[in-house]
Amino acid sequence: MNKILLIIQREYFSRVKKKSFIIMTFLTPLLIAGVYGLIGYFTYKGIKDTFDKVAVVSQNKTLSERLLSDKNISYTYLDESLDEAKKNIKKSDYDYVLYLPEFSLDDPKGIALFGSKQAGMSLNRRISGDIEELIRNQKLKESGISQSDLDKLKTSVDIAIKKIAETGTEQESSAGASTFIAFAAGILMFMFIMLYGIQVMRGVIEEKTSRIIEVMISSVKPFQLMMGKIIGIAMVGLTQFVLWIVLTFAISTVAVSVFVNKDEVKKISTSTQVQPQLTDATQASATAAAGPIGDIQKSLAGLDIGKIVTIFLFFFLAGYLFYSALYAAIGSAVDNETETQQFMMPVMLPLLLGYALSLSVVTNDPYGNTAFWLSMIPFTSPIAMVVRLPYGVPNWELALSMIILVLGFIGTVWTASRIYRVGILMYGKKTTFKEMFKWFTYKN
Repeated sequence: MNKILLIIQREYFSRVKKKSFIIMTFLTPLLIAGVYGLIGYFTYKGIKDTFDKVAVVSQNKTLSERLLSDKNISYTYLDESLDEAKKNIKKSDYDYVLYLPEFSLDDPKGIALFGSKQAGMSLNRRISGDIEELIRNQKLKESGISQSDLDKLKTSVDIAIKKIAETGTEQESSAGASTFIAFAAGILMFMFIMLYGIQVMRGVIEEKTSRIIEVMISSVKPFQLMMGKIIGIAMVGLTQFVLWIVLTFAISTVAVSVFVNKDEVKKISTSTQVQPQLTDATQASATAAAGPIGDIQKSLAGLDIGKIVTIFLFFFLAGYLFYSALYAAIGSAVDNETETQQFMMPVMLPLLLGYALSLSVVTNDPYGNTAFWLSMIPFTSPIAMVVRLPYGVPNWELALSMIILVLGFIGTVWTASRIYRVGILMYGKKTTFKEMFKWFTYKN
C-alpha cells in the first residue's frame, strides 16, 4: 500500500507543478466563460439589432390585409412587376423581394423570397409566421368574425413550470435550464474522461519507451504501478476540475454582468407580452434573447446544485477509473502512440455512443427505458446519468448505477492488470487483439 501511495504522490506532484498545468488551470475557465459570454452577447445583440427591409410584390387578391412592419422587419409594397423589383434590388434600399402570387388559403403555393444575399433561417421563420397570420386572419374574417373580435382572440400565455418534489413541495423548474445544464455536464464528462484517460496511456508509453519501467518493476508490482498512476492522475484531474468550477463561476458572473444588459433584456421580455400585434415568430425571436438567461437564473433555485456537483464528481472519478484502466492496458501493449489507434477506437466508441445518445434520447425522454439502460451500463452511465440529473433521478436508480459502475471499474482494473503485467515488458513486437488475449489468459 505504501508503494502505491508513493507512486500516487509522484504522479500527482510531477503534474501539478508543471507550468502547463498551472497556466491551463487558470486560462481554461477564462476561455470558457469568455466564449459563452460572447456567444450570449452576440446572440442577444443579433436579435436586438436585426432589421431587414423587405419589398413586397403582391399579386394576391385573396388577402385583404397587408403585412405589418415591426422593430425587426420592414415591409414595403411595390407597384411594379416582380422582374423590375428583382432588377432594381441592388440599387434600392431594400434587402429582399417577397413575391406573393394568387393562391388558395388552404394551399398557399408559389411564395418566394429573392435577395442579393442569402436569407437566414430566422428571417425565413419570421416572414412565414407573418404570412401564416395573414392567412389565419383572412379565414376567420371569411367565417364572419369582425376585426375587433380577431384582436380579442390574441392572448399571450406564460406557463409557470413547477416540479413536485418527493416531499410534496413545489419547486421552480425549467426545461430550458435543465437542458442547458445537461448538455454542459455531458460535454464536460466526455472531455474529462477522454483527456485524463489519454494522459494515463501516454504516461505508460513514455515510461515504457524510456525503459524507466524496468527499474520500477524491480521494486513494485505491475498492478501497484498501474493503480498508482491511475489514482495519481485522477487526483490531478479532480484538483483541476474543482479549481475550474470555482474560477468559471466567478468569471462567468463577471462576464454576464459585462456582456448582458439586464434592463434591456427585461424590456424585450416585457414587450413580447404587452404587444399583441407581434407575430408568433417575432415573439419567439425576441424571447430567445431574454429567455435563456432569465430562465436559467429563475430555475437554478429549484435545482440542488450541490447534489448535482457531488454526483458529477463521483461519476467523473468512477468513469475515469473505469476507462483509464483500459487506456493503461493499451499503453502497456504498444511501443509508441502511432500504434494506439487500432486499440483506442473500441474503447472510445462506447463513450462516444453514450455521449451522442445521452444528448438526444435522454434529453427528449429522460425517464424512458433507453435513458434508464444508458444510465446502468458502465460504458455509458458516467455521461448518461449526469445528463439526467437536472431532470431528477430516483435515488434507487442513482444508487444502482453507482454500484454497477464501481463493480465495472473493479472488473476493468482486473482485466487491464492481466494485460498490463505482460505488455509493460514487451518490446519490438507488433501487438494485436489476439496477442493481448493471450496475455490475459497467462497464469501468474
